Formats: sequence, structure tokens, C-alpha cells
Amino acid sequence: MGEQKRKEQSKAEFIFGKKNYKFMLIGLALVVVGFVLMSGGGSDDPNVWNPDVFSWRRIRLAPTLVLIGFGFQVYAILLNPDKKK
Repeated sequence: MGEQKRKEQSKAEFIFGKKNYKFMLIGLALVVVGFVLMSGGGSDDPNVWNPDVFSWRRIRLAPTLVLIGFGFQVYAILLNPDKKK
């Protein structure tokens, strides 16, 4: 009897709301874009130096995008889904 009542009271609810998941996907996309921008720039021949490793895109832009993406992830986790407008 008590178990059946408990099952009725506990409805399956998600921890996060729709808005949380949107911010999580935005953050994940920014992190992935940042890592893609960081990749590459190597050389097939280890005896040849490629100065493109130290480009503005790999040193400044990509890590900034990754950090902003992680910031979106933290915001999405801390966002209260029950807050009404």
C-alpha cells in the first residue's frame, strides 16, 4: 500500500529543464569548435619546422572559445529550471 502511494507521488522528472539543455548544447558546440581550431598545423616531416603552430587562431582564439564553452556549461548546470518569468 505504501509503496504504491510512493510511486504515484514520485513522478519521473528531469533534473534540468529545456533551457538548461540548450545552454549545455551551446557550450558543448563551443568546446568542440575550439578544439577543432586548435588541431592541425603539424608537419609530416619531423625535420621541418612549421611556424603555423604559433598562429593567433591556435594560441588565442581556440582556447578562448573552449573557456567560454566551459563557462556556458557551468551556467547551464547552475541555472534554475523551476524559476518562472
